[in-house]
Amino acid sequence: MGNRSSLLLREEEIAQIQEETGFTPNQIERLYSRFTSLDRGDCGTLSREDFLRIPELAINPLGDRIVHVFFEEGCSDRVNFRQFMQVLARFRPIKKSKENKLNSREQKLKFAFKMYDLDNDDAISRDELLAVLHMMVGANISEEQLTSIAERTILEADQNGDQMISFDEFCKALERTDVEQKMSIRFLS
Repeated sequence: MGNRSSLLLREEEIAQIQEETGFTPNQIERLYSRFTSLDRGDCGTLSREDFLRIPELAINPLGDRIVHVFFEEGCSDRVNFRQFMQVLARFRPIKKSKENKLNSREQKLKFAFKMYDLDNDDAISRDELLAVLHMMVGANISEEQLTSIAERTILEADQNGDQMISFDEFCKALERTDVEQKMSIRFLS
């Protein structure tokens, strides 16, 4: 007996989402089931509050920032299933044999960059970096140490001397980091 969620997702929609995101039909149906369980209003979209009811996001110190990036794409206060899948696709492991632009290294880096760019001006300032560090470590590290970390990071990554980190500078700073591995989630098949 099928569940309610699989009945509402048509085969052509599954095929389109599979083409766009690289998820298998089974993964799409599982994620749709999760999406509908989060959709308390039963309106086919999720709000920021719906996302923050996900236990893993609720306890994550950067949960608000992660949720913010979900809503950045559509500039709306609600996310539909297709938008939900497009953001999740960024966390799929990269398969060398089958490239998908949503989970490319560049897209993973753009997602990470947006986590730090609090004012959406396409640059990470010392204050933004400091604010995110505060979110991540709370009171576990002194203000002096956090400021030192933020200033040293800007000093090392800022190549043009503007006291900010641009997206290109961010990418260069993470050149030797295995972003593809670190920003991947294994989705059940």
